[in-house]
Amino acid sequence: MEIAKHQQDQTAATPGIVTVWDVPTRLFHWLLVIFVSISFVTGNIGGNAMQYHEWSGYAVLTLLIFRIIWGFVGGRESRFGNFVKGPAAVGRYATTFMSRKASPYIGHNPLGGWSIIAMLLTLLVQAGTGLFANDDIITEGPLFDLVGKAVSDWLTRIHTLNQKMIIGLVCVHVLAVLFYLFYKRENLITPMITGTKQWNSAAPCPADGRTWTAAVIAGLAALAVYLLVR
Repeated sequence: MEIAKHQQDQTAATPGIVTVWDVPTRLFHWLLVIFVSISFVTGNIGGNAMQYHEWSGYAVLTLLIFRIIWGFVGGRESRFGNFVKGPAAVGRYATTFMSRKASPYIGHNPLGGWSIIAMLLTLLVQAGTGLFANDDIITEGPLFDLVGKAVSDWLTRIHTLNQKMIIGLVCVHVLAVLFYLFYKRENLITPMITGTKQWNSAAPCPADGRTWTAAVIAGLAALAVYLLVR
């Protein structure tokens, strides 16, 4: 019955318009942009801004936990199993990278899929090390006492170095989006806002992630982070 409903919805949709990203995935994306930006700015300001740096770090960690779980139960295009491809698929796509032909992938292509994994992992390292880090002045991560000063200093160095890796990945991500927009004539920005995109060939109707399920997962992720830092 659910499949029939999806097919009916797809038929009723505007020709050439297909659903790509569910609402929870889009909210995750833009909230992550906001809180990572806040973390970067407040971390570089230092001083009293470090309190906001910690809070934004907790928000980032909550979002990451949510996205990892959502990668298994979310909408079709949001699931890791749908966009994380093996070396052969990545290699085949790489040979067509400079082609202006329309991509056969509705959501993330094989290269883009692995860039998403890289971004999630580096942000997870950043949020994780931040729990133990210190600034040698007044700020200590909530789990500082579990490891002591020496280990905290080591994790702080990783936290600092990993920031540069995140900046590099963000730059590559933005450049890739602009490359697809101006060279390959494929708009990747609008679908992450509206959830839909133009599609020229037949495509399966993505299984939309249920918003209430996402809300429960997000709530549990927030509770887990709260209990962790407390």
